Amino acid sequence: MQKDIATPIRTQEILKKYGFSFKKSLGQNFLIDPNILRNIVSHADLTKDSAAIEIGPGIGALTEHLARAAGKVVAFEIDQRLLPVLADTLSPYDNVDVIHADILEVDVKQIFEEQLQDYKDVMVVANLPYYVTTPILLKLLMDRLPIRGLVVMMQKEVADRITASPGTKAYGSLSIAIQYYMQTEIAMIVPKAVFMPQPNVDSAVIKLTRREAPPVQVIDEEFLFKVSRGSFVQRRKTIINNLQSSLPNGKAKKDLIIQALEKVGVDPTRRGETLSIEEFGKLSNELYAEFH
Repeated sequence: MQKDIATPIRTQEILKKYGFSFKKSLGQNFLIDPNILRNIVSHADLTKDSAAIEIGPGIGALTEHLARAAGKVVAFEIDQRLLPVLADTLSPYDNVDVIHADILEVDVKQIFEEQLQDYKDVMVVANLPYYVTTPILLKLLMDRLPIRGLVVMMQKEVADRITASPGTKAYGSLSIAIQYYMQTEIAMIVPKAVFMPQPNVDSAVIKLTRREAPPVQVIDEEFLFKVSRGSFVQRRKTIINNLQSSLPNGKAKKDLIIQALEKVGVDPTRRGETLSIEEFGKLSNELYAEFH
């Protein structure tokens, strides 16, 4: 059995060997606790018939645990300086493919077709760079990739927003965009002490599982998200105030927006944070014809 990469001593040795220094701009924080990595991987329920996609493998701490559990691992690393490190640390594993690319720029569907066509069960498992967590998640969901779900670590505050329920402070357009596609749960809280260097905030691992069907049928998903984003522009304002200032020509169409709200049973004086995804879905369907 290989010695785990994710111990403080081994991590220090690897960094020293390659003269590696952390880049703040890339949000690099490496995990140095093998138990936490094993726990993350266990939430993904992988078998040798599964493939895993990882984003930001760093020096391979999580990657090696994925390689032990899954049939194949495809890892995207943006930092060229880490490629020789990964070639070294992951050399015992022949089922890992490291791609030097920015996940936000890559055609992930094409990589599925080229490298993962033999796998029916694919999970994204990653310690996401904190500064691009939201764009990465939204890209993976909007690209409609054939994945079962994601087990990803992020800043606890973002995890709280993604998993929030209506009527809570953390609930907003991000909660709606992700919960529309996925069932969400916080799998574990991760203290900052298990990272090198230590981040300023605690982290959380969330598990997202693809829904068989969205919670509401909508005419246009893009428009649903536009309406929900518009409803949170100023959280303290009522939904009618937010929508008339965020929808095109909304002030002139105020009466039509009020009618739509009333038709779907939403009091125009409610705040956006009190509406469920179902209510936003019905509202976006009702408004669709007026704004297209």
